[in-house]
Amino acid sequence: MSSLPETQKNNDTVELVCGMPTRYIEEEAHFIVLLCFIIAMGGCLRACLKNSEVLVLSILSLSGFAVGQLAQSFVKIHKMIYPLLSTPSFALYCYFLPLIIFVAALDVDYYILKNVFWQVLLTGSVSFSMSVAIIGYVAMKFNKDLWDLQSCILFSITLSIIDPLHSVRSLKDIGVSKMFTDVIRGESLIICCITSLVFDVFRITIFQVHLIKDLDIFLNFSLEIIGSIICGYVGARIIQFILIDLLSNTLTNVILCFSMVYMIFYIAEIFGMSGVIALVTLGLNLDSLSFKPKIELIITKLLIMFTSVSHQLIYTFFGIVIGCGERKYFKLHTIVFIFILYVSLNIVRLLTILLVSPILMYSRYEYDWRWAIVITWSGVKGVFNLLLAPEVYNLAETKINSAHLCIFYVQVISLLTMGINSYMMTKCAKTLGLCSISLPRQMAMQNAIQHIQEIIENTIILCKTEKILTNVNWTLVEQKTRIEYVIPFPQISCNEIEESPTDEDLIEEARLHVAIIQMSSFEKQCNDGILSVEAARILIGATKNYLPIQGKFMSIYDVSTYVRARSWLMKFKTILTLLEYRKGKLSCNPPGNNKILLIIYQIVYSEEFKHAEYIITLIYIYPMIIHLWPMARELNVSGLIAINYYFMLLYIIQAALKIIILKKKYFHQCWNVLEFFIMVIGLFDVFCIYSVKLRPENMILIQITVIMGYLRMIRFLPIIKVVIPFLLNIVDVLIKKRLSLMYTITKGYVISQEDTKLLIKQISSRESIYQKLYEILETNKRDAVKELGLIEHEGRDVVIALKSKQAIQNVILKAQKNLTFLWSRGIIDKHEGIEMNKVLLKKIKALNNFPMAIPPPTPDKYLHNIIWLENKDVLIEFFKERAKLAYFDYGDVLCKEGEMPQGIYLIISGMAILQSAPPSFGIDSRLKPSRESRTVFTDFCTSGDIIGELNCLLKHENEYTAICETTLQACFISLEDLYEGFDVFWPSLEYKIWLKLALKTASQYFESSLTSEDLTFQKCVEDNHAYVETLSSYNEIVIDGATMKFVIVVYGSVIDMKTDKSYFAPSIIPTTCEQLQGTSDLSKLLIILASEPAKSINNTTTVTGMLLLEGPILEISSSFISYVLSSTY
Repeated sequence: MSSLPETQKNNDTVELVCGMPTRYIEEEAHFIVLLCFIIAMGGCLRACLKNSEVLVLSILSLSGFAVGQLAQSFVKIHKMIYPLLSTPSFALYCYFLPLIIFVAALDVDYYILKNVFWQVLLTGSVSFSMSVAIIGYVAMKFNKDLWDLQSCILFSITLSIIDPLHSVRSLKDIGVSKMFTDVIRGESLIICCITSLVFDVFRITIFQVHLIKDLDIFLNFSLEIIGSIICGYVGARIIQFILIDLLSNTLTNVILCFSMVYMIFYIAEIFGMSGVIALVTLGLNLDSLSFKPKIELIITKLLIMFTSVSHQLIYTFFGIVIGCGERKYFKLHTIVFIFILYVSLNIVRLLTILLVSPILMYSRYEYDWRWAIVITWSGVKGVFNLLLAPEVYNLAETKINSAHLCIFYVQVISLLTMGINSYMMTKCAKTLGLCSISLPRQMAMQNAIQHIQEIIENTIILCKTEKILTNVNWTLVEQKTRIEYVIPFPQISCNEIEESPTDEDLIEEARLHVAIIQMSSFEKQCNDGILSVEAARILIGATKNYLPIQGKFMSIYDVSTYVRARSWLMKFKTILTLLEYRKGKLSCNPPGNNKILLIIYQIVYSEEFKHAEYIITLIYIYPMIIHLWPMARELNVSGLIAINYYFMLLYIIQAALKIIILKKKYFHQCWNVLEFFIMVIGLFDVFCIYSVKLRPENMILIQITVIMGYLRMIRFLPIIKVVIPFLLNIVDVLIKKRLSLMYTITKGYVISQEDTKLLIKQISSRESIYQKLYEILETNKRDAVKELGLIEHEGRDVVIALKSKQAIQNVILKAQKNLTFLWSRGIIDKHEGIEMNKVLLKKIKALNNFPMAIPPPTPDKYLHNIIWLENKDVLIEFFKERAKLAYFDYGDVLCKEGEMPQGIYLIISGMAILQSAPPSFGIDSRLKPSRESRTVFTDFCTSGDIIGELNCLLKHENEYTAICETTLQACFISLEDLYEGFDVFWPSLEYKIWLKLALKTASQYFESSLTSEDLTFQKCVEDNHAYVETLSSYNEIVIDGATMKFVIVVYGSVIDMKTDKSYFAPSIIPTTCEQLQGTSDLSKLLIILASEPAKSINNTTTVTGMLLLEGPILEISSSFISYVLSSTY
């Protein structure tokens, strides 16, 4: 290993840290064989010694030491390892370190580290300082090799580093919270950054010692940190841009990711920055959203594999280097000194934790004395220490005699800490209960296991009905599929077991599960294209930010951090609008017989006059520069005075012409007032100059004249009015972006609340906890829907563009699924499938250039969005002739609870709030008295929603009160016109309204059970995939289990004729039911038929074929697009 990697030596010999400085000519390249042997040996050891990495690295180190010893006796072995010995130590540092640092930083959660950054920075700084002081003293006092002060300091700096990978590996294996592992890893990364900066300073002082000053070091230090952070951030943005490209190749992405890591490190080092800080910044700015869904796993696995191989190579290489050293330096005192170093390092760690514990207590995480004990043992050393160990010899002014001994100390200490400290961390965490599972969490896990067991049992019951499986030994199947999962680490006290957990404990545990479900939902929405990467990152970051706050369920108002920015933009736009120059013309022209006024009028309102104003202002720039330049001003005094008089004359003429035409209205415009003020100040300036000529000895007058000369700068202010239109355009774009982002965030939040509600039964089985969680989620969802309506009211054109873009994307994604199905069945060839998929991906990528705003359609166009009109011209024209536009102000009541309906309202713009008791669903209160609860339900309706459909169908009193939350515009269809339409288009129109309401009820209450069903209105109408059956009181219907997949009561109530069990809407009828009878005056059943495979494939082929046309994507059925648009938030 070469000692001077940075300098270009004049001679051809290479100075080695260890080994004989022999030069071989035309040697055989056996080093590659050695390299492959080390990797193979490491792999075999890892396979044999699972979960014992320290043993693997110890064996490899001893093997390397043995090879180094043999190299001193055998020339062939020395030839084999000579490429390693002649390799500069800094080269090894650059080969291996970038990948290891990047992997460590990539695994750290940016949001957790951000919340405790200052505490972690303080801990790392204190740990580094104490290590340098104490270990440096120990090295000088107890080391008999008589190292000088600089060598001891470099040695102590090397040992101060905490390995960012091995320091938390043992804790991750036993299930310790990621919050605490990230705090430890964050501290180790900060120490690595500090160490790299210090070593950079040492390298600079060695080669430029005569040029270095204290101020230069400080400035270089600051610029190096800032430049490295910028370099890493820019690199992260580049990698994200490369990896999220839909058309990119997986192999290309992997290669680019690896190459960019090394490129960023080398660029930072070449330009005098810290490559370590750049890579830490790079890793922290990348997360799971930075990669395409399937690429993250591939890249992560490859990174872990290469990191593991790097560890094996590094420990073996340094074992070889140590083995090449002289054996005379290995004495008994060497072992004693290693023991002293190990104890000293743990004492330093203990003192550090004692000093910073009071500060860490105030962090937002549950830091206590138990975590202090665990973190005390976290000072594990590793490859970073080893890679910097040769620098103790290289950078020291006085070279130490036993360079290999320094490397030996570091390698043994790293193996000791990796073994002993990791074991003690695991033991302490288990003993102190830091990795034990709380009783509420155990109950949640047992509930989840029970749910999985129920799914298995249901699957077995369904399988028993299949004819092909009649001869299966079901007893054996049930025995082998029974789950007997023992919850790990159930270390809780007997008192805890006896006491049932309180609702507060269960709610807190459920809150953590809700946050995890929401983050999973945000990531899934991002992968599905519903959320943008920026919106998903904001939502996930906000969730992690509120996660440590006990009892805090994140609401949409907690997420809306952009509301303040949006309001600031709106205020700034208002100011710009007020300042915008608008030249209002006179209400009447001047008298025709006054030709002078007519000429002046034409001059003032001409474009040439306006441009002349700007030209005069711009021309004056040069005289102003001469005036501000002292030497030029003294040479051109008379010329500047004459130019000033000339420009003042122009200003006076300009103001006079405007005043003649506008008269008093001249002062109604702020820019005219400013120009008049400039003219007055200029006249006063001329007066001062003239006065100075008369009384040149008056110093006060001279000073006033000088000040007035500098005030001529205000003559350039009118030029701002040229810039204002451009600023207004920029602000409009920013406002639209903010509105678009906020709408996307709010919509993603609403979807996450719906996803969470589907899983709260699995979170907690206690009914009180379930009800409380449901109420919290429903309240948060309602607030978010209200926010959606307000955003839509504020920027209709932006929301219309977003909905249109989302509708197009949904159609294309559905086409991709159908294409994948046909591809997997062999109907489409692999090559054809790839080409077709590229066409669809190009269409999705083209949506990045989709307009940010689309003008809202005219009111009559909204009739096309009513699903049950099916976009048929006959129906639309019929209701267009009878529909009326209605306008309402804030607070107006559309309909009141208990009153008879007047008609239906199709909301065009604005938002209304619906308040009501729990919906009755047509159930007689005598049949189900629990329906009498008066809990107020709230919902919000926005553009595209319809109010009053069900009540108009039944001619029944309104069950809710609708109040305008904003100014509202609606298309009103009266009850008489609606029933006239029923008579003209009987019976299809009324049936389709019932079908639409039935599908809405089913998807709202049974979404989790119907996820595999395609219940779009168009499919149900065209293919009769689902239909509505009507039952009057005492009427009966037979349930055919072979053809009817689901039977759902969406209105009214029925009774099972066999068991006399009643079912109230909304509910799903079990498959064991054979015959139903209506018990309400009117009952509606939604019957979903079992799909036919052949028919499904034909439909799939048709849709895919339509989507794969070369024409525009909007050639798809317009009724389907209308449905998607109306059903999107």
